[in-house]
Amino acid sequence: MFQRQSDDRIERRQFTRRALLFGALQVCTFGLIGSRLFRLQVLDGARYAPIAEDNRINIQMLAPTRGRIFDRFGEVLADNREAYRAVLVPTLAGDVRAVVAQFSRLVPIAPDEQERIAQRARRSANVPVLLTSDLTFEQIAEINLFAPQLPGIRTEVDSRRQYYHARTVGHVVGFVGAVERHAMDDDPLLRLPGLRIGKTGVERGMEEPLRGEAGHVKHEVDARGRIVRNLEQIEATGGGDIVLTIDTKLQASVLQRLQKERRAAIVAMDVTSGEVVAMASVPQFDPVAASIEAPPPRGPRQARRVPKLHDNPMLNRAIRGAYPPGSTFKMVVALAALESGVVSLRERIPCEGRFEYYNHTYRCWKRRGHGPCDLHRAIKESCDCYFYEIARRTGIEAIAKMARRFGLGVLHDCGIAHQRTGVVPDPEWKQTRLGKPWLGGETILAGIGQGYVATTPLQLAVMTARIASGRAVAPQLVRPAPGVVPAVPPSLGLKPEWLDAVRKALFSVVNEDGGTGSNARIESDGSKVAGKTGTSQVSRLSSERSQGELKWEHRDHALFVGYAPAAAPRYAVVAIVEHGGSGGQSAAPLVRDVIEELLERDPTGQPAFDGDPARLPRQLQGQRG
Repeated sequence: MFQRQSDDRIERRQFTRRALLFGALQVCTFGLIGSRLFRLQVLDGARYAPIAEDNRINIQMLAPTRGRIFDRFGEVLADNREAYRAVLVPTLAGDVRAVVAQFSRLVPIAPDEQERIAQRARRSANVPVLLTSDLTFEQIAEINLFAPQLPGIRTEVDSRRQYYHARTVGHVVGFVGAVERHAMDDDPLLRLPGLRIGKTGVERGMEEPLRGEAGHVKHEVDARGRIVRNLEQIEATGGGDIVLTIDTKLQASVLQRLQKERRAAIVAMDVTSGEVVAMASVPQFDPVAASIEAPPPRGPRQARRVPKLHDNPMLNRAIRGAYPPGSTFKMVVALAALESGVVSLRERIPCEGRFEYYNHTYRCWKRRGHGPCDLHRAIKESCDCYFYEIARRTGIEAIAKMARRFGLGVLHDCGIAHQRTGVVPDPEWKQTRLGKPWLGGETILAGIGQGYVATTPLQLAVMTARIASGRAVAPQLVRPAPGVVPAVPPSLGLKPEWLDAVRKALFSVVNEDGGTGSNARIESDGSKVAGKTGTSQVSRLSSERSQGELKWEHRDHALFVGYAPAAAPRYAVVAIVEHGGSGGQSAAPLVRDVIEELLERDPTGQPAFDGDPARLPRQLQGQRG
């Protein structure tokens, strides 16, 4: 019996020890759980609460409708049309590849495109992925009929860009295209499926106001990502409408006048306000054909092929063509020399047809020379030797400074994208760009607008308008909002007698015997043209043979800059004909014809469209999609 009692006591001690160990284990376990819960809910609650909320709340962005584009008189140039598309929400689809394969039985999708869709869905499960666009109503009905077998797929109303007068204003308006992958991190809106952004022209230059602001819809979802209910919806704010300064009818007429030229550009602008009323470039292109509005994948490939076409029709030569300005640059050199005090208005400089500088001969276009020339005659007859000498005296730094004051070599923020800066060279530019010191002979060449000097037609139009007005006129392609009064451009700060002397010389270029621009002459007394011819050398062969003997690509570029009426300037016009030969023969008649129509139509003298929808044609009032 004693042994049994002893065994019982041992068993009770063992049980008690096990119970204590088990109890201690329980206390430790629940203590750890409690401390973890305390940390999660109390100490780290502020950090984890938003994360938990994000798992419960799903926010989807709503794309805004893109703003419309009008010409100065309310003609619609870019609008939106209603279309349909299908998108896939990866979190609701389950097996994405299986769902996409099922969908392709209704709307064919190539196998490689199906794989790309699956990869995009894997990268961002909550962002809808575009399956296809431009669906017909019959396709939409069929997709909705099989909706139970297509989890995660939904159809949406979409808007597609529609262009009018496409070939007439294609270079100015531009077109929209798909968002590049590297740009998607700039704005969450850019990640929306099928979103289009401006690629060229005003579509690109005015992208932000045209795009508008995104809206969003907030859903409550369950653990599997299924929508339980809508919590909030804020509609997108559509982009603002843009009214251009371009007169479409005038633009069409200018392009018609340019059709006989292979490559050319014309810019016409108001001298006082800077409003660009025409900006034409040939060859033309159709933004509808070049844009990615065509069904993918054909659209993007087509857009990439267009620039490779003959003569590069997608190049807007008015803002991206960089040309040596030739003799149209001589007014800038003359004003720089006058301001530097190295020449007077009446000083005569001899021209014997050649100019010697450090054992190098620079020839005048007139081989026998012009004889003694003052500034007036030098501009009128375009004497090269006169400008060789005053350029040497003035120096390239002063010439470059004056050129920039007249709008050359700078970008003009006027609402259109992809302008070229051109080149106004100086020693610092050459050292930075080429790693070489500036040479005196390069100043000589710059004196007649050759060498490294390169400008765009738009910049030359700005230069011409500033000479005519004496003010720092800036080009404008987008009209200001109603009620906004543009500031008066500041003065250029040049002596009036200098500008008057240059203007009188420009008048004589066109209207006096011996002037190089007689082909721009208008016989009407009230509409006299003042201007300057320019011929920029492309090949050395042009100095050895006549233009008619050269191949087209070796001929000189032809330029003419002018304004009218000469007595009270209203419009400045610039024409450039690539490989057109003589500026007086090829470009001057173009400017004359454009000025005649400008003065007859007087687009800036007529009431312009102020953006009021009530003034639109009835079928366009209230339309945004």
